[in-house]
Amino acid sequence: MIDFGAIKNVADISRAQAKARPDDIAHIFGGKETSFKELDARASKVAQGLIAEGCKPDARIGFMGKSSDVYFEMLHGAFKAKAVVVGVNWRLAPPEVTYVLNDSKTEILFVSDDFYPVVEKVLKDCPSVRKVIALDGGHPEWEAFADWRDRFENKDPMLPIAPDDDVIQLYTSGTTGHPKGVQLTDANYISILRQGVEAGWANWHEGEINLVCMPLFHVAGVNVGLLGNAHGCTNVILKDVDPQEILRLIETYKINIAFMVPAVILFLLQQPNIGDVDVSSVRQVLYGASPIPEEVLKKAQERFGCEFVQLYGLTETGGAGTNLAPEDHDPAKGKLRSCGKPNKGLEVKIVGADGKEVKTGDVGEIMIRGGSIMKGYWNRPDATKEAIDADGWFRTGDAGYFDEEGFVFIHDRVKDMIVSGGENIYPAEVENALFGHPAIADAAVVGVPDDKWGEAVKAIVVLEPGQEAKPEDIIAWAKTQIASYKVPKSIDFIEALPRNPSGKILRRELRAPYWEGRERQVN
Repeated sequence: MIDFGAIKNVADISRAQAKARPDDIAHIFGGKETSFKELDARASKVAQGLIAEGCKPDARIGFMGKSSDVYFEMLHGAFKAKAVVVGVNWRLAPPEVTYVLNDSKTEILFVSDDFYPVVEKVLKDCPSVRKVIALDGGHPEWEAFADWRDRFENKDPMLPIAPDDDVIQLYTSGTTGHPKGVQLTDANYISILRQGVEAGWANWHEGEINLVCMPLFHVAGVNVGLLGNAHGCTNVILKDVDPQEILRLIETYKINIAFMVPAVILFLLQQPNIGDVDVSSVRQVLYGASPIPEEVLKKAQERFGCEFVQLYGLTETGGAGTNLAPEDHDPAKGKLRSCGKPNKGLEVKIVGADGKEVKTGDVGEIMIRGGSIMKGYWNRPDATKEAIDADGWFRTGDAGYFDEEGFVFIHDRVKDMIVSGGENIYPAEVENALFGHPAIADAAVVGVPDDKWGEAVKAIVVLEPGQEAKPEDIIAWAKTQIASYKVPKSIDFIEALPRNPSGKILRRELRAPYWEGRERQVN
């Protein structure tokens, strides 16, 4: 369990574990083990390096890389230096990477070898980036991370950290076509750690083996890793989501705890050798980021035979919100489609269009208030004011209801966001890309059911008079403009889009035919 007497801020996490269990293994990556003592020492070197590079408190440093052990050295070092880690989604297209680096004013960029070519391409357009550090080495111009880190002294700077200090900035897709930087503070993360303990779903213990397999530009990936560190667990870190490798790691390292998005759980169940793998060590599977089909959940429960916990939250809530406890995963209780009850330390309410709370059973917008709610959107005061009201309530954009027992059920989305494989996709971003195609006169993007990813992106297109275009041509065009996961998987053609009198696209009308026969409008 977390010792909150020793861990008063995020920089204390590596310090406390180095003192309490110096020789225990903090993480394993590619077979390489790092002790808590080594992790803390390397974090101190990183902190001294950032300070020597001229990073003042609140400076933004970027991370663009696959999951690895050195990410956590960099992260804990940034905590000690009072720098803010900006997670750059490596699935973004070069123009989107440029936007994130410039918007955040990233000064130092840590990049893994998979993305050296992308960074080389965009660097000239990112004037705030003063130095690039090659996490895997081997770059002719950029200093290798290990060489850079080891040039500095193993001396903890012991800078004072205030609860309101930003520590992590993650970008979430925006309704206007540009992503917004979510500012998560030290107080947010201490609240997240406490919520896990007090709500009971993070009843983890030192020495347990925790799988970190989700991308580290996502709040879920970061949180699972930090929770493991704070509890004194050994994090087994996976570079890429690979179902066969996940099964191998479970059996090899006797994994006890694993967080996976529903799509990954489905992939595991689809592996032909799933029945031959020893998964008896797994005692807890946590899942979230998108809804899970009930049948998939039942099959996963049967195969793993352990406790399951659903977590519902957003980047803006620090990934925290509600949890569906293991005992509520009994199908006989009828709660498998619920996302559970609010975490202790958070408040949840359902409001109507007038902002007033609705009656039990009535659908309205889910709002959350508490210690893990973001400080705001980076340099977006208007967007922050729109998202968080004067009383501190965050508007999730999700529509849902409370049942008579206080369980929250998500019914639909107030906003038009599409969730595909745990990735948030806003139609405006995709539509902006499509409108650059010379044959397209009008376009709308909606989410349609997909058995693998939950939802898939579909574009409904109106062509210019006299123009022709094949679906594959439009899809190929979109791939040059936006990240692949945002690109439409299919294209339908229509003569005119349905719009209301003010010109707004009636997305519900477009979506309706694809969702016929389904109880809820999220998959």
